[in-house]
Amino acid sequence: MDLINSLLNLVVPPASLVMLAFAWPALSFINACEWVYNTLYSENMEDKVVIITGASSGIGEQVAYEYAKKRAKLVLVARRENRLRGIGEKARQLGAKHVMIMAADVVKLDDCRRFITETVSYYGRVDHLVNTASLGHTFYFEEAIDTSVFPPLMDINYWGNVYPTYVALPFLRQSNGRVIVNASVENWLPLPRMSLYAAAKAALINFYETLRFEVKEVGITIATHGWIGSDMTRGKFMLEDGAEMQWKEEREVQLTGGPVEEFARLMVAGACRGDAYVKYPSWYDIFLLYRVFAPNVLGWTFRLLLSTNGARRSTSLIGTGKPLLESSSPPKLLTGGPFTFPQHNPQQHQQKME
Repeated sequence: MDLINSLLNLVVPPASLVMLAFAWPALSFINACEWVYNTLYSENMEDKVVIITGASSGIGEQVAYEYAKKRAKLVLVARRENRLRGIGEKARQLGAKHVMIMAADVVKLDDCRRFITETVSYYGRVDHLVNTASLGHTFYFEEAIDTSVFPPLMDINYWGNVYPTYVALPFLRQSNGRVIVNASVENWLPLPRMSLYAAAKAALINFYETLRFEVKEVGITIATHGWIGSDMTRGKFMLEDGAEMQWKEEREVQLTGGPVEEFARLMVAGACRGDAYVKYPSWYDIFLLYRVFAPNVLGWTFRLLLSTNGARRSTSLIGTGKPLLESSSPPKLLTGGPFTFPQHNPQQHQQKME
């Protein structure tokens, strides 16, 4: 058996690459035909019911606007109810048939049961569940001295998707609905200072890939993005009480990327077409081949990029215990983006808007 495996190790990878190279034109043509067909017969979202978690800003906010343009009925879920009011009003102006606002925490199963059941009670159905709540970080793992920030990172990025999906599945089965997932290329492309975030996203992707085979009546669209413009990349965070956090001025953060609006537009368009995957930008996929067939190349590349920056400088935004910049009165709280922690539980009530 060991001899057989050794032979397969030598033969299968190069043979597969050769077969893929010859099959690539045909596969590309088939994919293009499928894309045209799905675009022509895209799902009409008018009067359909769409639940969007993490809708108070960032990707979730822009997704709400895209569904509003398609005249869907929206349920906007987040912890910052004051932010949801303005977003709900704008969504209504853009064409949403109806907007319901609910303050809830997606990492609490009871909250998820509440906003799902109240949605079904009011509208009678759920067609799309869009999970956009997410939390990122930019610190080296060994720099973190306050491990109390670890569980919330995993909870929001993983359980904050699993819980709403778990509760909504019976209703999505009835409507042959769809789950749309906000993921990231870091789930398979290792990038420094994103260890916990990447681990959570990898778990999330594997959960939904497995779920595809278990619930055939419900479609699943996994949307992955690289660096895109968001409140996290602009250096704005809301941080958990009790954790020893640090902050950085907006001008100090050097991360930039493509527009959130474009990613949200692609997410909604892909979901309506029934796409299994939405990728922005798609050229990241080339690195997947290196990851599988030449993993050392990625390792060498990252080490080279890091070494060109000289000695490693602490750029940690949370949990380092070291001041990152001097200020006479540094703010304890910087809010913004889908990457947020609450300082207190939101009020347990909802507001309906026509």
